Amino acid sequence: MNLFDVYSQYKINFKAGKGLTLTAADGKEYLDFYGGHGVISIGHCHPYYTEKITNQLNTLAFYTNVIQNDIQEELARKLGKISGYNDYNLFLCNSGAEAVENALKIASFHTGKKRILALKGAFHGRTSGALAVTDNESLRSEYNVAHEVTFIELNDVQVLEEELGKEDVAALIIEGIQGVGGVYEPSVEYLQLARNLCTNYNTALILDEIQAGYGRTGKFFAHQYADIKADIITTAKGMGNGFPVAGVLIAPHFEAKKGMLGTTYGGNYLACTAALAVLDVIENENLLENAQRVGDYLFMELKAQDFVKEVRGKGLMIGIEMENAKEMRTKLLMDGKIFTGFSAPATIRLLPPLNITLNDAKRFIQVFNSIHENVSI
Repeated sequence: MNLFDVYSQYKINFKAGKGLTLTAADGKEYLDFYGGHGVISIGHCHPYYTEKITNQLNTLAFYTNVIQNDIQEELARKLGKISGYNDYNLFLCNSGAEAVENALKIASFHTGKKRILALKGAFHGRTSGALAVTDNESLRSEYNVAHEVTFIELNDVQVLEEELGKEDVAALIIEGIQGVGGVYEPSVEYLQLARNLCTNYNTALILDEIQAGYGRTGKFFAHQYADIKADIITTAKGMGNGFPVAGVLIAPHFEAKKGMLGTTYGGNYLACTAALAVLDVIENENLLENAQRVGDYLFMELKAQDFVKEVRGKGLMIGIEMENAKEMRTKLLMDGKIFTGFSAPATIRLLPPLNITLNDAKRFIQVFNSIHENVSI
């Protein structure tokens, strides 16, 4: 049997990782400025994280959600405290797409409506509902097109008011910062208006913080820069530092009913242990402050380069728009041994672990500038 050939891959085989360093089978070392799509939040093989998971694996790895799991309750308490959503409820699942599916379902249960407002350029996942609110028709099969979704322009307040004013919208779903779509932010004014309109028209405001959340921007969730609260928040990626875990944070006015949601693996002992370890490290190592500090340095240095068209994002979620960005990304990997990501339009995407040091950032800038100056792209 062969693997189903759906991924475009670089011919690099990583065998080990420590902090921001990845080591390939041939012994070459790479600096990780992408964190596996922003998943690696506290660095590869963080010793505290590894110890916690190992101890839990030697104790109890899994049992079903029909019995009480104290680690789930501990995770909910700690996540509520650190995120500022202490009075919300938590549903645990396995992936970002699954979190979005459940968020949309909760919104529809609560409002009794079915139409969803989503944003152009959005990416929310590849399962049926999540794909329906993802602005990429090439990813959808005929099976995926039945959901009632309207796509609107990011930061267009007039269209937002018009669509929500029709009063048939179950949920408005917005990424804290669009990742795949090019590292574009909803403005503070847009988010604040969205919050007010959703309240007025009985529409659930869903903030997808799967990529921008968990401290990546310098606040726990990116939408907190707008000083608003969402009704529902989805989180995944950096939540488990590579262990599959995701969550849906749900406002207290949403009523839970037995059997309304469910999952086999969601909230298992290992997943919750991984998520707790990540929160401990974020708190104990002051990683929100570090994300802001190192991010500010990277923004300052990148904006100073005349060959960079635009730098977007916040903290350690950075989009560098420039000519020949795809070729530059390849040169950074093959010649500079630095792994980065890519978004349209022509944007290199940086999502390094939150415990990146200033020295790591300085090395990136040095290599980035050197490759642009000395290599014909």
